[in-house]
Formats: sequence, structure tokens, C-alpha cells
Amino acid sequence: MRIAEIAALVGVTSRAVRHYHHVGLLPEPARRPNGYRDYSVRDAVLLARIRRLTELGLSLDEVRDILADDAGRELTEVLGELDADLARQEAQIRARRRRLAELMESPPAADGPLSPGLARFLHSLPAVDSPAAATDRALLVLLDRQNGNKGEGDGDGGRTAEEERAGRFYDALRSLAVAPETLDLYRRLDELVDAPRDDPRVAPLAEDLSALATDEILAAIPDGDGPSLDGFGDALLAEYSPAQAEAVRRTMESLARRVRERTQGRAS
Repeated sequence: MRIAEIAALVGVTSRAVRHYHHVGLLPEPARRPNGYRDYSVRDAVLLARIRRLTELGLSLDEVRDILADDAGRELTEVLGELDADLARQEAQIRARRRRLAELMESPPAADGPLSPGLARFLHSLPAVDSPAAATDRALLVLLDRQNGNKGEGDGDGGRTAEEERAGRFYDALRSLAVAPETLDLYRRLDELVDAPRDDPRVAPLAEDLSALATDEILAAIPDGDGPSLDGFGDALLAEYSPAQAEAVRRTMESLARRVRERTQGRAS
């Protein structure tokens, strides 16, 4: 093979091949009588290995060290490892395409790409004009971006454990979100927008909000990820008026206590 042919086969430029020669990563091949380089299959395998390692973010010095360790290996062994690398890339591409297809099934969101689980959940919700409901949805998008929208699949084109967990949580939330009593609770929360923190409606609303979270929903929350007033919880409370924030704070504390009790009950 000539330089343009090996470059096209591996998916790099001829300039990159010459650079790898220059820095000593790719040995110069034998030359034909006409002076052109004559590359072999082993050269192509080595070039593909260099490309793969650099794509992983390794420096050229780190790549050189790895290639030095590979020098004594049989060609069939190196080819097998390269094939496994390509299989992993293929599985990751299938997983990305699967998630893309799921996202395309739902209307595009103004907030940008969402995890498939949240996209399906938001698409299933009825249209409401409650400011509290709108705040809840915006905060779910924020939480989704932080935790559930960054997996690359399990390597076999399937869902990651994180995606499966988030999907179960959103599926459990769906029946709750469309229940008539949920809309009534949003209405009661909206009515507290101008109320003081010690408004007498706060305590009963917090109790009803907590009671609405079924054991099924709590079971979908993994250990250690229960409602918390740290980080995300602080951001959530900051979005509400004083009375609303107090009702939500009490609800989160109640749910966190129930999650701890469930976890402790399994451990005992």
C-alpha cells in the first residue's frame, strides 16, 4: 500500500502518517524501487492502534510507551485487540443512535436535549398553567442534566444502569403527575406565593405533598440519592416564595426520612 491508501484505510490523513513517521511512532516502511513507501498489513494495524490511542486522549509520549510494550506481540493478538476496540466503538454508536431515536419520538424541547426517560415523562404531562408546576419541570430538567443525561450505554448497545434507574423513576412519576389530586396540590402551592413562611396552610400542604409520593416512587430512588436540602435542594427552594419554600422543605425532609427508613429496614 502507498501512503494515501493506508491513510484512507485507517481513516487518517497522509499528513498525519508523515507526522507519526517524523516523531518516531510509526517506523518508516520499506520503499519500492521507484522510491514510494510500501506499507504492509502490520503497518496498517499499528497506524490504527496509534489513531485509537490518540482518540482516547493519550499524549504521543504515552502512545509511544504503549506501543513499545506491544512490540513483541503476535500480529493475531494485536488484530484481536483492535477488533475488540472497534466492537466497543460500534456498540457505543448503536447506543447513541438508540437514544437519539428515542429523543426524536418526542417534540424537541426548548431546554435542549433531555434523557429519553425525562423526554417521555414531560411529553406525557397535561398542559397546565401552574407556575409551581412549571418550576418543578424546569428543576427536573436541571437535575436530569446533572445526573441522568450523560451515559454512553453499557457497551452492548443497551441502557446504562443510570438510564434504567432514571427510566423507572420517571415511569413511577408519570401516574402521579397526571392524577387530579396533583393538580389540586399545585393550585394550593400557587396560592402561597404571597403568604408568610408561618402561614397555617403550609403544614397540611406539606403532609399532603409527602403522602402523594407512593412507596413505588420512593423505591425507584436509589440509596443515597433521596431528597436532600444540599445542592439541588437549595436551588429548588430558592425558586419559591417563603411559604412555598417552607412547604417544599418540609416535604423533602419527610421524603428523606421515609427513604432512610426504607433503607434501614432492608439492612436490618
